[in-house]
Amino acid sequence: MTSNVFRPGALAVISGGASGVGYAFAVVCRRHGMHVALLDKNSETLHQASNELKAMGSTSTHPGVQTLTYNVDVSDPSAWATVHDSLSPKFDTVDFLMLNAGASFTPSTSQPWEDVSYFQNTMSTNLFGVVNGLATFLPMVQKSSGPSSIILTGSKQGITNPPGNPAYNASKAAIKSLAEQLAHFLRTPGTPSHAPHVSAHLLIPGWAFTGLSGNKGPIPDSEASKVKPKGAWLPSQVADYGYKKMQEGKFYIVCPDEDVDEALDQARMMWAADDAVAGRSPLSRWDANYKEKAAQWIGKEAERRRGGGK
Repeated sequence: MTSNVFRPGALAVISGGASGVGYAFAVVCRRHGMHVALLDKNSETLHQASNELKAMGSTSTHPGVQTLTYNVDVSDPSAWATVHDSLSPKFDTVDFLMLNAGASFTPSTSQPWEDVSYFQNTMSTNLFGVVNGLATFLPMVQKSSGPSSIILTGSKQGITNPPGNPAYNASKAAIKSLAEQLAHFLRTPGTPSHAPHVSAHLLIPGWAFTGLSGNKGPIPDSEASKVKPKGAWLPSQVADYGYKKMQEGKFYIVCPDEDVDEALDQARMMWAADDAVAGRSPLSRWDANYKEKAAQWIGKEAERRRGGGK
């Protein structure tokens, strides 16, 4: 079903689309002759990304493709309404919706629990930026005459929940829950949002060179490779991997990177999920009483999986 989502003349709407993974997916869409609407808070990188995509369009085999840009704060529902009012007269449907915008905030005190604004700002962007996008554009996705897809960008931190940034982790855990609920609603007859031609996907990047790690614009891979952190994937690698997994019909798109392979990710997730079942302390992987045992089990489980074990 998803293979035809990326088709000439289809419309992609991507938040956080001016840099990083969002822009990399925009490039994939443009290569397939799709119209692209980019939403981003950074007007400078938005302008750069628009110029790059337009240059691709002028030399592609799909003339007439459009690049539209919107300088918006995704936490503002009225900003989403403005985008909708601009796009709906031009396009009947949205065929690919990627809700990717995200941010990480630093607490103003050493005690994050005392800084309510830290949690509010994080949730406003990372969680309600997605909720606003769904509320605005899900009806247009459901109206698509052909296969269509929705991607929500999560994080491994929303699954394994490492200590250190509770607001960010909580926001991404919420995105995982939302994406799972969305997928169920779309596929299940009798639910309010039943639309079997729409696939939902949870993109879970590994360590990637995005805005959170210093990537401030749509720079070429040749340049990004020189400045990205060692071990991190390029955004284009994440997008290409995500595209491949979409073709395979995968909902959970858990991306490896140069340091962490699929087997290690799976082992870490299994250990984290088993805390509640085994009655261990929360985040036992980082608890002195379990830390050594966790490391040994995760290492052995990862090796078993690399060897083809189940």
